[in-house]
Amino acid sequence: MTRLVYFDNAATTPLHPEVVASMLEHMRQTHGNPSSVHAAGRSAKAVLEKSRRSIAQLMGCAPSEIFFTSGGTESDNTALSGLIDRGEVHHLISSSIEHHAITHTLEYLGKHRGIPLSWVQLTPNGHIDLNHLQTLLAHAKNALVSLMHGNNEIGNMIDLDAVGQLCRANNAIFHTDAVQTVGYFPFHLQSMSVDLLSASAHKFNGPKGVGFLYIRSGLQPEPFIHGGAQERQLRGGTENLHSIVGMTRALELACAHMNEKESHIRGLRERLIGQLRSRMPDVAFNGDVDGRALYTVVNASFPPHPNGEMLLFNLDIQGICASGGSACSSGSQVGSHVLQGIGADSSRHHVRFSLGHQNTEEEVDYVVETVTNLLASH
Repeated sequence: MTRLVYFDNAATTPLHPEVVASMLEHMRQTHGNPSSVHAAGRSAKAVLEKSRRSIAQLMGCAPSEIFFTSGGTESDNTALSGLIDRGEVHHLISSSIEHHAITHTLEYLGKHRGIPLSWVQLTPNGHIDLNHLQTLLAHAKNALVSLMHGNNEIGNMIDLDAVGQLCRANNAIFHTDAVQTVGYFPFHLQSMSVDLLSASAHKFNGPKGVGFLYIRSGLQPEPFIHGGAQERQLRGGTENLHSIVGMTRALELACAHMNEKESHIRGLRERLIGQLRSRMPDVAFNGDVDGRALYTVVNASFPPHPNGEMLLFNLDIQGICASGGSACSSGSQVGSHVLQGIGADSSRHHVRFSLGHQNTEEEVDYVVETVTNLLASH
């Protein structure tokens, strides 16, 4: 049987065993609806609010600033649409390399709500051009800026404080999609210049289909999902209690072991980059691989080769789970909008390897050996 090497942790992560155990416990014991006023409902409500308090403590904010959602996409949509529906936003600012949960939502809002939309320029290595952002903010009134903390494809990270302070100085609201960074970097939101933040549990070894949105006290977006009065009337629908419990346990574990996990994953990333550079002199990397970047992501760029078009397929055959995308934008092969946005060479072959704490040095060596053999000189 072919071995399985999972190097696609930026797409999703495996459930932590303790998360599974906590969810099963509440599936068996917590049956009530948190909105019900009887004993079973009150018990469920207590579990819900305990989870909210725990996440708030880990994120350095007040429990009243945490709202539970179905994941990063809903959190992003709620943050953007909710403030526009409130009438508080007259200009939208973002970048072309955001997740589609941001770019598609902004394009929709710009088209159907008539809100002006500006795209901040990028530096040659794919970072946000802060000087251009300053220029845009200086000419935008009541702006909402949405820029992701860590890019899921190339790994580049923004300076949250620098962007947040620019927004504060220009009376703009700042939202960040932190789906790739919550659970991997420390946050203390009350001391940061961030107004809204999106997170998703399955990126830090929690369950799929659940996340949260941080909303700084004083901001009041309109609901994105209408219905009952759940989540203090921001999000209708019975809360996904068992998954919320799982997400809470996953974040507790991620924060408790953050330093040791970071040390381990950084070591794997350096090993992967170093071996690729030594074994394949023509390899390149998309994004700021040696600078401000996620320690979980490596986006490698390989020179043209007959096996390149089928590289991901052949890696899969060898039991290696990775992802990628062509920079091509012709025909049905739309390719990666992020790679297009940074001007990646469309003649080369691009693969994203994303690492987790469960990965090993042996797996890194196997991946490098496999890639080298597949793209050997011909």
